[in-house]
This record gives sequence, structure tokens and C-alpha cells, in this order.
Amino acid sequence: MSRISLSISLLLVLVQFSLQAEVRLPHLFGDHMVLQRNKPIPVWGWADPGEKVSVSLVKTGANEKSLTVKADKDGKWRIDLPAKEAGGPYDLVVKGKRNSLTVGDVFIGEVWICSGQSNMAWTVNAVTNAEQEKQSADFPMIRHITIPRVISLKEEEDIKETPWVVAGPATVGDFSAVGFFFARELFKDLEVPIGLVNTSWGGTQIESWISREGVDSFDEFAGITAKLPASVEELNERRKKLLLDKISAEQGALPDASEARRFSEAAFDDSGWKSLTLPVVFDLQLLPYFDGTIWVRKTIDVPAFESNGPALLSLGVMADADETYINGVKIGETPLKNKMPRFYHIPANVLKSGKNTIAIRIRDTEGSGGFSGRADQMLLVQGQTQVALDGDWKYRVAEVIDNKQFTGPNHAATLLFNSMVAPLVPYALQGVIWYQGESNAGRAVQYRKSFPLMISDWRRKWKEEFPFLFVQLASFKAAGGNSETGSTWAELREAQTQTLALPKTGMAVINDIGERDDIHPRNKQDVGKRLALNAFKVAYGKDVLFSGPTFREMKKEGNAISVAFDHTGKGLVAGTDKYGYLKGFEVAGEDQKFHWAKAEISGDKVVVWADNVPNPVAVRYGWADDNLEANLFNAEGLPAQPFRTDDWKAVTAENKFK
Repeated sequence: MSRISLSISLLLVLVQFSLQAEVRLPHLFGDHMVLQRNKPIPVWGWADPGEKVSVSLVKTGANEKSLTVKADKDGKWRIDLPAKEAGGPYDLVVKGKRNSLTVGDVFIGEVWICSGQSNMAWTVNAVTNAEQEKQSADFPMIRHITIPRVISLKEEEDIKETPWVVAGPATVGDFSAVGFFFARELFKDLEVPIGLVNTSWGGTQIESWISREGVDSFDEFAGITAKLPASVEELNERRKKLLLDKISAEQGALPDASEARRFSEAAFDDSGWKSLTLPVVFDLQLLPYFDGTIWVRKTIDVPAFESNGPALLSLGVMADADETYINGVKIGETPLKNKMPRFYHIPANVLKSGKNTIAIRIRDTEGSGGFSGRADQMLLVQGQTQVALDGDWKYRVAEVIDNKQFTGPNHAATLLFNSMVAPLVPYALQGVIWYQGESNAGRAVQYRKSFPLMISDWRRKWKEEFPFLFVQLASFKAAGGNSETGSTWAELREAQTQTLALPKTGMAVINDIGERDDIHPRNKQDVGKRLALNAFKVAYGKDVLFSGPTFREMKKEGNAISVAFDHTGKGLVAGTDKYGYLKGFEVAGEDQKFHWAKAEISGDKVVVWADNVPNPVAVRYGWADDNLEANLFNAEGLPAQPFRTDDWKAVTAENKFK
């Protein structure tokens, strides 16, 4: 063979060798990971088709005892290692033809997925007594991995590289707070390593967390997946076109730069502009998913203004940046993203008696944009003269920015299951803790089906009926709903309670630790404790009181109704009223109009009545968005579940996911 032929042959061999894939593991597997005890341990990954892969899990420094498997025709392989008791540390060693991998400091213990929206994503850094909690967080046997936030229209096989982190004062601040405080309670009782897989995303709807098969199995979601585009990029373009078409239909083409410069002028003719009502967040109500530049204008006519007197303009909270003009004169600007209320001093000789024109250029660079403050914050003040500025304004869109904001996690079903749940299957786990529902309150009645659907969908994917524990919505003013006006949050809580009909489920009730002015209660410690009580009962079979009082039955007693409860523990108490008064109960007659009721504890029952309801037929408890005052507890300190005894039509009955 010639030297040239030999060189070519050698080159071909090298090329062929270089094209062979190295054996690899999913990024879910990493140093400091926790594997589930007392269950077979699935280990999987990728290699060359037909390649032999050996896997061993050995105490660090011990001899290897490996199992071997061949990769299939697609290069995928999986081995289920034998179940092990809690312990460690171990090395997980994976070997192929070309390379070997070692994952170190691996422990066997309890693995829980932590999922949902922002209240599950909420970190220890932001809880009550955060610094104290971090300094005392010496729990090296609690480990946490945060699944990267990504959306996808197809089921992904892997996640982006992300580490498992050991709990300590310097690290625990970035853990899911609910997850960590839940794990802390488990560790103190079980004394085994605890692994937390945090896959959560703020503001997300449940439909995004359900698989395509799950969505297709639900008749109320019929046809939804058939309408999904092939890619996230296509989804972005679809939604961007919808916005641009809406803008074009309302105002025609976007203005060029020279035309837009005239929008601040007092004499500019805005009669052809569309009207809007301020304050408003543009992309929530007016222009879905809008980022860009909008001008708003308003002309006021107040003869009492003094042309030579200074004044003050208050616009409330705005996002993001603005330039503000009165009668063509720039009186102020906030060039950077700033969510503080806007106050601009108006120099003398700017205002005049008669007509005055206010023009504001608002630049929304990302997220929500517009006026998010209160209506009473929008004022023009000069001396004793005040002019309210809320209400009708004119607006025109000057520019649209594509920040890929058209492809958020709520823009289609399946988007989060595909990218943040599917890659976790079939990782062995004990169960799931879930905190979500705020984003589905407007579709609460449908949540009675969609929430159990999601739970069953996940269990089907794992081929296991694992425990699924969840947090009921806390008290929060939301839209101020109640029995009179209708409460979407109360209806969502009812849907959560009904989900307990599924086997191996549990619910932590937390209306007593909500914050009526903040959708993110800082007390996540008690949330974790109450979830842990459910885990001890549902997952570990312990004889513990895991729930507050739950409605059992009602009986009419003259002009009163006697309500009996389960899970009363050592007795019913009025937990948060220093005078011992029960609050949160209402009764209604046949007219379906509810009135606040007086309530007295009698053994395991509560007797309720209202003097102006002589013939009560229904009772409600804690039935409001903000139900913080509802104060029935058992003596062990667990709050009663909100409930209603009627089945009268819900305000969200007609609202469906589309």
C-alpha cells in the first residue's frame, strides 16, 4: 500500500472515530444529587446506537459492581439500578467505549418535585426572617436543583446544564422557600437526605403544565393541540402578527420619526387617535404582549390656572420610561425602568388659562408597560386648584419592539410540561408539592377538571401513583370578590378542595397567613410545615393530624344551621380573635342573598344564624378573595378549609381555556 493510500485510510479511521458520540447523561444528573430510596433507580442517557454502556452506583472509593445495557437504534439507553436504603455518599459511574463519567457525592434519600407558579418559585431570600433562616440553614443533606425556565412545543429530552446545590448559609437563599421549609420538616423527622427538584415559573397557568396527550384526553380542550404551531418561533410570529394587525386596523401604519416628533406639540391634531381610559397597563388590557413606544395625549380646559404660577403634575406609577410635555414644553422625564410614582414640577408660564395639552411618550422595553398606579394619583395641582387626569385620553402606537415577548409560558398549552417536566421523567421520586392556581382563578370551575387532569397526566408519565400535595390559595384582595359580587379565588379554592377526591393527595390550607395586599405571602415556613404534615400522612403513613377542620354536613335547626366538621383534633377554636368570636360565616335564604352570620362552637359543630335570615338554607365560610378574617381552627392550630353548602351558579362557570 502506498504512503498516500495509508494516510487516506488512517484519516478515514480518525474521522469515523471522531464522529462516534461520547456516552452522556441528562443534565438532571450531577454532583450532590439525591436519588430516591427504596425504589428502583432509573439511570438513562445517550451513546452510539448499539454501544454497550455500564452503570454502577458504589460507595465512594469502593469496588464497582456494574450493570450493562446496549443503546438502542436511536442511541438511547436506560438501566434501572436496584433499590437502596437511604445513605451515601456514592459515586455514579457510567462507562462507554470512548469515555466514562463519574457523578460524585450522591446520596440516597427522599426526592420531591416542587412545582407551580411564583409562590413556589419564591426564594428563601425573600421570606420573613430571611437572614436568620439562612444563617441557621446548616443542612448538608438537603439538596436542591432549579430547572431552567424554558418553553417548548415538543417534549424535550434534556434540560440546560444546572447544578445540584447543598443547603448552607451561603446557598439556601436561592432555594424554593416552600420547598426548603418542607424539606427541613421531613429531614428532622425522617433523618434521611432530601432532594428537591424545583421546576416552577411565576404567573403560569395549569394548562401549560399538561402534556399533549393529557390535553387531548380532555373534551373541553378539544382541538387545542391541533392549532399549535410547529415551533416557538412560529408561535412568536403568529402572536406578533395579531398585535400588528390590531394596531394597523385601529390607526393605520406606524408613524415615521419625523411625524412622531410632532406628537408633543400643543397644536398637533390628535382627533384621529383612538381613545383609552387611564390608568391602564397597555399589554394587559389594550394591546396584548405589547413592547414599544406609545404616545398618550389629553387636553384639559381649566380657566382657573395662573399662567405665571408653578404647579405639580402627578401621574402615579408608570412603566417603563417616559417623556412628559405640557403645551409642547418638556417638564420631565424618567429615562430608565422605574416603577416609582411620577411627580413633575411644572415651571411658571407653562400652564395657561383655558386649554392645556398634556402629551406623554411612554417607552415599554419589556414586561408590563403603561400606568399601573391608582386613578386618584393622576392629578394636576396648582395652588388650591386640582384637576383629575384619570379617564379619557387619546393614544397612538409609535413603535413595536419584538423582545420575543409573544412567546411566554402562558401563550399555549403544553409549553412548560414539554421543557420543564418531560425531561425529568423517569427520575425516581417520592412525590410532588404544588403551589399554583392564582393564574387560573378566572377559570376556577374548569380547574375542577384541569387540575386533576394534570395530576393524573404526570402520574401516567411516571407510571406511578405518587403522592401529590398542594397549597390552597392564600387570602388576597385580588378583585375584592365575595359572596355578593362573586369570588373567583373562592371558586378556585373550592376546585382545589374537590381535587382531594383523587387518591394520595393532600392540601395545605393557608388563608390565615396570607397578605391581603400582597399575592406573595412572606410566611413560607408554615406553608412548608403544613405540606410536611400532609406528607407524613399521605406519603409516609404516619398517624398525624394533617388537616384543619373540614366540612362534613349541615342540619337545619329552626332559624339556625348546625355545621359538623371532621379533623377537629382536640377541639374547635376561634383562633385569631381575642374575644373568641368566630368570623367568616355567612348564611342565605331561598333568595340566595348571603348575610354575615353569628357563629358559636358546640362540640365538633358550629351553629350559625343571622337575625335577618329567618329561614336559612345555605352556609358559606371564608368565601371571598380576601378571607384572612375567617378564623375557625382546631386546637392544634390548623385552619378550617373554606367551603359552601350550596351549588348555586359560579361566576367562572362559563370561562374556558382556549
